[in-house]
Amino acid sequence: MVQWIEMQKTHECIYCVVDLHAITVKQDPAELRQSIRQVTAAYIASGLDPQKSIVFNQSQVAQHAELAWIFNCVARLGWLNRMTQFKEKAGKDRENASVGLYAYPNLMAADILAYQATHVPVGEDQKQHLELARDIAQKFNNDFRDQIIAAGYDDGIFFPQPEPVITGPATRVMSLRDGTRKMSKSEPSDMSRINLMDDVDVIADKIKRAKTDMEPAPPSNLEELKARPEIDNLVGIYAALAGITKEKGLETLISTSNEGPSIFTGLKRALTEVAVEKLGPIRTEVQRLMADPAEIDRILADGSQRARTIAAPVMDKVKDIVGFVRS
Repeated sequence: MVQWIEMQKTHECIYCVVDLHAITVKQDPAELRQSIRQVTAAYIASGLDPQKSIVFNQSQVAQHAELAWIFNCVARLGWLNRMTQFKEKAGKDRENASVGLYAYPNLMAADILAYQATHVPVGEDQKQHLELARDIAQKFNNDFRDQIIAAGYDDGIFFPQPEPVITGPATRVMSLRDGTRKMSKSEPSDMSRINLMDDVDVIADKIKRAKTDMEPAPPSNLEELKARPEIDNLVGIYAALAGITKEKGLETLISTSNEGPSIFTGLKRALTEVAVEKLGPIRTEVQRLMADPAEIDRILADGSQRARTIAAPVMDKVKDIVGFVRS
């Protein structure tokens, strides 16, 4: 979120609350509605300016779903079979996973290309999906090259190749209980993650109990740190929240390694302090915004209208290129 907010200073930004993606797994309708508003409130509380940027929920902009269907017909099964996140989320029961969960990378491509976006801020774990979006864009351009040129695109390129923007010291935040797994709301244990709405005591307890390792000394360099996933994760989270490099975060670990019964006591104390300092005001502001759901809905409606203004002409051109008849 910190990286996304910074991008407002240099780019025209569109932020989407992905409620269509959310229903690829079972959702309670009342909780989903609450979550849409809470995510929106969290964006705004973190610094997103809904006047300067566009923020909306996906289901209010029909072009996302329309374009996703066309991309379902452009993308190849082999491409989707390589998507590692489906394998992780479906697990051993993949035959009972929804078709939406399998095909949602195509919807993700539509989220990007409906706006002919050129840059997409992502974490390391989403890079594969962005590569798929690039493949879909290229195949669409190749499949309909003659129609695209006839539509006035002399170079035969309708959809651009979006570039990933991967920045900051914590490009992939991992579970507090397992440094090899992504931090996720879908994990059964709430102790695996820090939620924006956690209070001071809960944050402190989760960080105190975060998994480390049994090594007797801290890593001495970034290469050694990388080989110790739980410690690497804590250092990365600390560096991201403190606004410092990972090297500086490691220096904090090394310099505080004798401050308690564990070599990680000092780092965990520093991480707790910066997490409370950064997340506390956001939590308070989210609570204030959630007290007025009608205002959040107004912001989403306004953002959706502005998003449709961009996406609708793109979708109309796609329909013409594909060969649909439209009024």
